[in-house]
Amino acid sequence: SFRDYIKSVLANAKILSETLKNNGFKIFSGGTDTHLMLVDLRPFKVTGKAAEISLGKANLTCNKNGIPFDTEKMTITSGIRLGSQAATTRGFGLNEFKTVGELITKTLKGLSQNPDDNSKVENEVKNEVISLTSSFPIYKNL
Repeated sequence: SFRDYIKSVLANAKILSETLKNNGFKIFSGGTDTHLMLVDLRPFKVTGKAAEISLGKANLTCNKNGIPFDTEKMTITSGIRLGSQAATTRGFGLNEFKTVGELITKTLKGLSQNPDDNSKVENEVKNEVISLTSSFPIYKNL
């Protein structure tokens, strides 16, 4: 069962990576062979710190992260780090990870266009995240 789980973790990371790439984001190393990926936000003129905050308000968890040859301070960064393990454990599959990629894109493109107040997009995405996760409760037996 662990092998099947790990195959799902990797497949989910790949679909998330591909969805983000198809929406104009650069994924370092061209994609991922693991459960993690580094996303370069510079083309959208968004910092990792701003992205981490905005995505958090939209109920999407990530970490700001330095990227290769980053020119921003490590407290700001030019990228974010995303992973697939937690949502895979929760039961997300390929379709859900594609949706997550689209929600991340929507939030970050909104932030790029409205750097001073992305609350409208954050609230829309938050509602979509709540709807998505309601089908995948963390504690099924409670």
